[in-house]
Amino acid sequence: MTREQFKDIFDKHFDEVRNYIYYRSGDTELATDIAQDTFIKLWEKQFDIVNGKIKGLLFKIAGDLFISSYRKQKTAMNFQLNMKPETPGITPEEQLQFNELQATYNKALGNLPEKQRVVFLMSRLEELKYREIAERLEISIKAVEKRMKNALEYLRQAMNYA
Repeated sequence: MTREQFKDIFDKHFDEVRNYIYYRSGDTELATDIAQDTFIKLWEKQFDIVNGKIKGLLFKIAGDLFISSYRKQKTAMNFQLNMKPETPGITPEEQLQFNELQATYNKALGNLPEKQRVVFLMSRLEELKYREIAERLEISIKAVEKRMKNALEYLRQAMNYA
């Protein structure tokens, strides 16, 4: 692999890899570090790229590095979406209700199974279509649909009981 090929691959896929790890960890710094390590490993190993199948390889490497990092650090996942209302004239009572709702949502999101959470966040935050999510995760569109359906049902129940 030449430097130019590597640079093209890096420029094209770095953000996708970083976002994928962010959805799994909830930590932007960790996601950036793992994404960088993924590309370092790609460069060091000089993998043969067969028929442009680089995206799957990158996600596999990044996933393995994340699991390795997670095992070493043994940190609890924390998903804070940092939603802060900036509307003037919000009463303290409305602010309290908002904070309670946000805490309930974050807790419910954190309790989602990882596979459902990843699909849900890719759909909602990155606004990817199910087909795009399926390609990135190398699963079927039906699997994406099922994970999203289950995630939405779980969140709906969790938010109604709050």
